[in-house]
Amino acid sequence: MKKFLLIITVISLYLSQTPVSARTLSHPPIPKESTDIEKVAIVVLKDAKNEQEMKKMIDHNPDLEIRHTFNQALNGFSVKGKQSALQRLQKIESVSSVSPVNTYHVHSDDNIKLIGGINARGFYDRNNQRLTGKGVKVGVIDTGIDYNHPDLRRSYGGGRDLVDNDKDPMETKAAGGQGTLHGTHVAGIIAANGRIQGVAPEATIIAYRALGPGGSGTTEQVIAAIEQAIKDKVDVLNLSLGNNVNGPDLPISMALNKAVEKGITAVTSSGNSGPNIWTVGSPGTASKAISVGASTPTIKVPFLSLGGREIRLDLLQGSKDWEFDRSYEITYGGLGQEDELKNAQGKIVLVERGELTFTDKAVHAMEAGAEGIIIFNNTKGRFFGNLDSGVPIPVAAVSKEEGEGLKKLINEGRLLARTNIIEERDILADFSSRGPVTSTWEIKPDVVAPGVAINSTIPGGYLPLQGTSMAAPHVAGACAILKQAHPEWGPEQIKAALMNTAMLLKNTEGQTYRTYEQGAGRIQLDQALKAETLVLPASLQFGKFQIADRLHEHSSFITVENISEKTQTYSFSVPYKDQGINWEMPIAFQLNPGEKKKAEIKMSADPTLLKKKIHDGYLLMKAGAETIRIPYLYVLEEPDYPRVMGFGLGKGDKPGTYRYEVYLPGGAEEFGIALFDSESLRFMGFLDWKRNAGKGQLLQEIPANKLPGPGLYLAKVFAKKAGKEDWIETYLFVRPDGQLGDPEPLANNKSWLSR
Repeated sequence: MKKFLLIITVISLYLSQTPVSARTLSHPPIPKESTDIEKVAIVVLKDAKNEQEMKKMIDHNPDLEIRHTFNQALNGFSVKGKQSALQRLQKIESVSSVSPVNTYHVHSDDNIKLIGGINARGFYDRNNQRLTGKGVKVGVIDTGIDYNHPDLRRSYGGGRDLVDNDKDPMETKAAGGQGTLHGTHVAGIIAANGRIQGVAPEATIIAYRALGPGGSGTTEQVIAAIEQAIKDKVDVLNLSLGNNVNGPDLPISMALNKAVEKGITAVTSSGNSGPNIWTVGSPGTASKAISVGASTPTIKVPFLSLGGREIRLDLLQGSKDWEFDRSYEITYGGLGQEDELKNAQGKIVLVERGELTFTDKAVHAMEAGAEGIIIFNNTKGRFFGNLDSGVPIPVAAVSKEEGEGLKKLINEGRLLARTNIIEERDILADFSSRGPVTSTWEIKPDVVAPGVAINSTIPGGYLPLQGTSMAAPHVAGACAILKQAHPEWGPEQIKAALMNTAMLLKNTEGQTYRTYEQGAGRIQLDQALKAETLVLPASLQFGKFQIADRLHEHSSFITVENISEKTQTYSFSVPYKDQGINWEMPIAFQLNPGEKKKAEIKMSADPTLLKKKIHDGYLLMKAGAETIRIPYLYVLEEPDYPRVMGFGLGKGDKPGTYRYEVYLPGGAEEFGIALFDSESLRFMGFLDWKRNAGKGQLLQEIPANKLPGPGLYLAKVFAKKAGKEDWIETYLFVRPDGQLGDPEPLANNKSWLSR
């Protein structure tokens, strides 16, 4: 399933927890990268330098060319040059890091549903004055904006195009699949002011087009946009973009932290790679930004009810509502071909995804007299899709596991099922990425907000979309409202107000989500505006404990500020006691209006008694009649985070080469890309293999002649560290001409593979 946010361009992949048996394979010589390959990289300096000083650093090196200099978002510059020259640059004393530029891409047709929308509401300050975001500048770094849209004309306040390097950040309107709509949709959620109303309808949108035709762009362009936003002195900055790398040290995360230090409230989406742990991606890992996950607004969801079991149905875009008032027989219809639907009259048809479009399957079912059609996935998990044209019967999707279960029941005899319509609200979306952050062990996301079936502006009209890309602008709009109500507040106060007043969400079984799944919970802007106390920081991480340390003690400090007009008393509750953990909480104290106090929270742990790798929960502080929850987290030893992530493979910078990139959060004792025949799973060799790979991002060029012969291969990208081994599994298709092709249709089409 594609994800609706900006991601590093990758070939269809997923993470497996099964260790690859790399040790049983013979390793070829480690290939050496050509020193003549040219790359673009971001150079971060230890200390600030002016443009002349930066240029002087490479004056003696003809193999390097400075492209952009940064003195706001980063202390550094982007540079193009030969790999050998970049390696020498890394050795200069004043250079902190040299990071290769990543490619980002937006998939603007994903996760679409025709349910729900934005419900505009009024917000008021303590003087009962309506708050609309007026006077607040919100920067939107995205694919641009259709500033001619009738709902955005009044909100648009100019911007910059970092793709074409001009002052016209118009959305790409090119034909042939290159047009974009993502930035216009995001801007509408924040500040639409017409037929629909955004969260802050009178805020001023400053648009930064950092991603061009087809939604593609680079780290360099995004950082240039952050740099420009800092110069423009925007109040709030929204980045509904990201990648699948769970690391705090990527240049965009660092640039966002710098923007916050300069007074900008930065908001970013956490990612659409959930529901697994460790899936939050950069820049949602930026420590000082507000990272946002997605929750569901109130929506009516159809469920199939059979044998005491409820199966959720996800309607495809363009489907009519699933509203049956009696039980129907379900019959199996193969792949939905016409000759497979002879028994569909008056029934609901279950078909498998593949070969035909969703619309073709639905039309065939309708022509066969079916009352509705259910399509189950042909790969693990759920999916969201859309119909090319209207069909007069409802069309829904279920997971592969659920579909195969239904198919089994059908084969065992007649299967009758009835429909239940269940109202769902305030639960985490399955696709919403979870934390924590590797190496810093921080809680991310910080909060969640509605991100399912959100109706907003697009060029030429309106469309409901879903993703954390839609949740982040809800929070950006809320930040604009808070900034208008409290112009003296900085990013820390705004972030704290939203987190201190958030509502904890529970899953369908009534269990509270973990801190690294929802952060402080779903934002409640009306409650944030009424806040009488601020607690900073709004979440705590106590780091990593080692079993070798018999007793580990840690102190964290919070600042409690009384922002009400009355004296308040504050007291703390001792958290639920885990074996091996002891807490020392501050004693109760009083604060007068406007007064603040620094309080120390002590925790001691005996690691030998701890049973889990990750310990988290909420500290409770009573503030008058209110209770403020402060998320906390600590980890034991080296927790089970993925040892490898963020794999991407594409064309290299020079003809006849390909380039892969991968992120190793803690480095790897052994790393490789093993190739297997897709049918027999016979080992075919290594595309690459290394020992003692360093921590962070690894980028490597591969000559095209190193690819295997034509065919479809299963590639396993594996990394091993500290006794744990993980892999990413993806298909690799080599065309008859020796070039890489798109493997996805082939990998999902069993009949093609058998021909």
